[in-house]
Amino acid sequence: MSRKLVIGDIHGGLRALKQVLERAEVTASDTLIFLGDYVDGWSEAAQTISFLIELGKRNTCIYILGNHDQLCRDWLSSGDVLSLWSRQGGAETMASYGGISGKEKKEHLTFFEGLKPYYLDKENRLFVHAGFTNMHGVAYEYFSKMFYWDRTLWEMALSLDPGLSVESDRYPKRLQLYKEIYIGHTPVTRIGKTVPVQAASVWNIDTGAAFKGPLTAMDIDSRKIWQSDPVYTLYPGEKGRNKKPA
Repeated sequence: MSRKLVIGDIHGGLRALKQVLERAEVTASDTLIFLGDYVDGWSEAAQTISFLIELGKRNTCIYILGNHDQLCRDWLSSGDVLSLWSRQGGAETMASYGGISGKEKKEHLTFFEGLKPYYLDKENRLFVHAGFTNMHGVAYEYFSKMFYWDRTLWEMALSLDPGLSVESDRYPKRLQLYKEIYIGHTPVTRIGKTVPVQAASVWNIDTGAAFKGPLTAMDIDSRKIWQSDPVYTLYPGEKGRNKKPA
C-alpha cells in the first residue's frame, strides 16, 4: 500500500535521513514530500543533495524550496558568500562541497533550481517550507520569498484561541483556504516539543534536526511518525546550528 510521507528540515543530517527512511520502511511505492532546508547545519550537506537526487529516481519525491536552499543555490550559481549565511550553517555546507566534482555541482544546481515554492495536492492540502501572507492563498502571493521566509502563518496558528469556530468572522482567512497546511522552517523545539505539532489547520514538521532535536517523517493520512535519534548524537564533535558544541 502506498503512503504519503512528509519529512521535515534535514539541514545536512544525511545519517538522520537514512535512519528515518529505514525506520519508516520506505518502499518505492511511497510518495515522499520534503519541506525544504536540506543543507546548512551538519557536515553532509552536499552528500544529502546527492542522496536526494538518487532517491528521486526510485521514489515519487516532491522537493520544496527552503530558505537555506535558496542561499546555497545563490552561492553555487555566483560563488558569492553571504556572511550571514556562512554563520548560519553555510560554512559547513561550503566545506561539504570540498570533494564534490564540478559535474556534481552542476547537477546540484539543477536540483536547487527545480525546487517547488509549494505543493498543493488533490485533497487541498498545502505543503510549503515557511508560509504565505496573501489572504487569498499561495497563487496570489505578492512576495514569493514568503514561501520560505515567513513565520507569521505559524505564529498566527499558535496564538489562535482553540475554542474559536472556523465559521467565526474572526477566524483567519488564511487558515480557511486549505484542508491542512504542512510547514517546516520554525523548529517546534522553540516551544519545548520534539514531535510534530498541530495548531489549527497547520502542522509543523520541523522537530529541530538542525539543533538538538530529531528528524521526523509523518504519514499524512495515518499521522504515524518516525524519528531519527537526536541528530547531534549522530554527528559527535559537530555543532550543527547550535551555538555551543552538542
